[in-house]
Amino acid sequence: MREAKKFFFHTEEMTVGYDGKPLIKDIRIELDRGEILTLIGPNGAGKSTILKSITRQIRLLGGCVWLDGQQMHQMAGKEIARRMAVVLTERIRPELMTCEDVVATGRYPYTGNLGILSAEDHAKVFSALETVHAVDLAERDFNAVSDGQRQRILLARAICQEPELIVLDEPTSFLDVRHKLEFLEILKRMVRERHVAVIMSLHELDLAQKISDQVLCLKGDHIERHGTPEDIFTSDYICSLYDIASGSYNAAFGCVELPSAKGTPEVFVIAGGGTGIPVYRRLQREGIPFITGVLQENDIDYLAACDLAAEVIKERAFEPVSRETYALALERLRQCREVLCPLRTFGPMNRRNEQLLQEAGRLGLRRG
Repeated sequence: MREAKKFFFHTEEMTVGYDGKPLIKDIRIELDRGEILTLIGPNGAGKSTILKSITRQIRLLGGCVWLDGQQMHQMAGKEIARRMAVVLTERIRPELMTCEDVVATGRYPYTGNLGILSAEDHAKVFSALETVHAVDLAERDFNAVSDGQRQRILLARAICQEPELIVLDEPTSFLDVRHKLEFLEILKRMVRERHVAVIMSLHELDLAQKISDQVLCLKGDHIERHGTPEDIFTSDYICSLYDIASGSYNAAFGCVELPSAKGTPEVFVIAGGGTGIPVYRRLQREGIPFITGVLQENDIDYLAACDLAAEVIKERAFEPVSRETYALALERLRQCREVLCPLRTFGPMNRRNEQLLQEAGRLGLRRG
């Protein structure tokens, strides 16, 4: 058996499920302070079930969970509350409570039986509200604020609790782009400065790729892979994990792309250095198949082109466009009815792309 104190948090052969029926078996999680572990996987894979089992909302069907060398099932509820905070997606509806009241509940593990907050407790409540930029919400009815504001208040409650471990289930679900970034930055700062450990689930793969130290991938009735973001977030693996059959996942950009337009290419795009990506996506939206080139394999446009173009005329990385590649590109260009060129400058590596553009002008195909 693994020594209990090897990791701040770990599970041993944990089995989770409902009504005595196992959903996922032999779950092994190992996490130290100052680390973020993110669970990803298709809907229904069991991410929330694992988190609810860790937080004792669902009874374990097997194995055990250790927190700082102690088995959690042997720890008192108040002791756990002082060490672990939970932010779940279920919408709580407390009656007649302001946002400040909700944040203040994070201090109850430290109060006496009457739950009376001290001046120090009130100061920590205010500090937590400041941390999540929600001081202006303090006096508002918790049930009257937006889902995104409510999520920030629940994070403030977790911060107020001063935990060593935070468990979050889809914490960014109701947040706009700005507040997603702010939320995760606050979380990352807590991990870095307070050495908090974090276990959470996320659907936003781009965010999971950027914030996680470890990633746990669930599929079917098992953990399919466990590793660093660099190990997990490859285009082929993410497509396999989510059974992506239409479109693609681009690991370099951390985003999905819709399928390329079908049919005979009508447009030739001369691009490079990122100028082509908006043009490629516009053509894809309009259902217009296109060819693009000549792109070096290290060009930022090349990665998107491989997903969106009907054909990519390419050159090896760091190599000038060869005579043979130019001839192929010119042949393809003459087969199209239109040429688009968002590229405005040409250097020695892509000088032949300028020649392509000049040829398009002579043929009357150039537009843009």
